[in-house]
This record gives sequence, C-alpha cells and structure tokens, in this order.
Amino acid sequence: MSVRGIVRRELFPIAGVFTISRGSRTVAEVVSVELIDGAHRGNGECVPYARYGETQEGVIEEIERWLASGGGTREALNAEMKPGAARNALDCAFWDLEAKRAGKRVWELLGLAAPGPEITAYTLSLASPEEMEAKARENAHRPLLKIKLGGGEEDLLRLRAVRRGAPGAAIIVDANEGWTLDLYAEIAPLLLELGVAMVEQPLPAGEDAPLLGADRPLTVCADEAAHDRASLEGLIGKYDMVNIKLDKTGGLTEALELRNAAAAAGLKVMVGCMIGSSLGMAPATLVAQGAAFTDLDGPLLLARDRRPGLLYDAQGVHPPAPELWG
Repeated sequence: MSVRGIVRRELFPIAGVFTISRGSRTVAEVVSVELIDGAHRGNGECVPYARYGETQEGVIEEIERWLASGGGTREALNAEMKPGAARNALDCAFWDLEAKRAGKRVWELLGLAAPGPEITAYTLSLASPEEMEAKARENAHRPLLKIKLGGGEEDLLRLRAVRRGAPGAAIIVDANEGWTLDLYAEIAPLLLELGVAMVEQPLPAGEDAPLLGADRPLTVCADEAAHDRASLEGLIGKYDMVNIKLDKTGGLTEALELRNAAAAAGLKVMVGCMIGSSLGMAPATLVAQGAAFTDLDGPLLLARDRRPGLLYDAQGVHPPAPELWG
C-alpha cells in the first residue's frame, strides 16, 4: 500500500556556537518527513551530514524520489534505499505510522520491554581551555560530559580545565578523527588519570588500520567508521565500542540490528546523535536501552525544540510521549 509523504526543510537555531575539529555551526539543518495514510500520520526526522556527502537539498530529493516511485512499506524502503539520513527519516516515519495504525507503541510492535530513561552525555564543544572550564562549571551537575577535542597541543589543557570545572562528572571525549596512533598512545594514560572513560574515533575512519591489534588502555569507540552492519566486520580488532547513530544506520530498523550484531561480536554499544530536535532523538531512545553510553543531547544544545519535546531530567532522557513519536 502506497502512502503520501510531505517533506520539509527545517532549521533549528543552536544555543550559541557548536564547534568540532571540522568546523562550527549556529544552526541545525534537519529534514522531516510526514507519511499520511488516511487518518494516520507518521513522522520522522534526519540530519544530513556533510562528512558523508549529504545536504538538505540532496536528502529531500532522495526522499521525494523514493516516495514518487510508489514504494509504500518500511520493508521495501530498507531493501531499496542505501543507509543514511534520507532512509532514517523515512524509516522512523514508517515506524510512527505503523504504531498509530495499530494503536500501540513502537516498542510493543518490536516485542521489546517498555523503555525507561537513560543518562545522557551533555556535549561541550571545542573552545579555549578557559571557555571550556567555564562551560563545564555551568554543567557540573550533569553526571556525564562529552568533550570535543581537536588533536592539538591544547587538548590536555582543555581536559584539565574541564575536570577543574566539573570535578564529579564522568567524562568521555570525541577526537572527531583528529589524532594519530602515536598521540593516542602518548595521552591515553594521562586521560585515564583525569577520569576519562572512552575516546570516540581518534584516527580518521579511512586511516584506522594502525588500531588493529594496538594496545588500547583507554576504550576506543568507532563513530565515523561505523555505519550499519556491513561496516561491522572492519571494526573488529580495532575498536572496543561502536557508536550507533540512526542517521548513519538509515533508521531504527537497522540500528536495532546493528546493536544486536555488535553485541554478538563482543563490541560495547554507544548510542549517539547529530544535532537535531526531539523528533530525531525519540527513536534512538529505544536503541539506547542498556547501552554503555548514551549521547542523545541534541535538543539540549538547541535554542528551541519541538513541542512536545523529550523530557530530560536527573534520570536522563525519557522515552517519547506518543504525541511526539512512536
């Protein structure tokens, strides 16, 4: 059965400037999809990511082309469209639509236990040590901070500054492909002394062969190197953990499969996000259940979010209300 779809280009202002080693942003550019089947409507959101050659315009064109082809099921979608942002928005919209058709929650359709809140990281973007210390102090009440690093000489200064600002928080770091193996080997012991629990993607995804069999005293998580199950084999022996993002897997369907496959391969699981609204984070809360780390703070970094949005409190990020998704 074919469904009608409405595709929207949306902009959400970021609270301040968000900086990583590849550049800075002040706006989150998302694409949302609304699938319509009679009285039922299903919604999904994706974040096109330039690192993977995606743009808002290209993703919209990809979604509209698939809808115009007459495809009408989630199964057909996952067979016909490659992983990525476009498929993510459609896949999550299909899950929302299926839940509304059935009058059930998505986790019930999947046969999963009802999800609960998960502690999420709060990300401090790349800045001077002084600025990052001030930001850490503002967020010292949060149990888990994620620190963006740049691979330069100031990285250790930044981390020491963050630790001063938030002495009680757990810390994970994201190098965004900015390190070498030699740099990792040099600073990993120092990061452990500072209480850092894990580093994401220290080496560039296409140049991570040196990690194979290397001594990894500090847990190494694959991010840019991890997409869907097809990428999993190339991670084994190089990484200890995989960061699952729905914009990379191409939706909730593949994200759940990747979670199971990663666990079977002996890899721990982190569930992350691009910077988007609560609609984009909502399906990922299902994948995050029991994850080693959850990083679904996208809405917390925005100047405004959708209404209703996800609930964030001392227990973490809560599963979505049905009015939002699923």
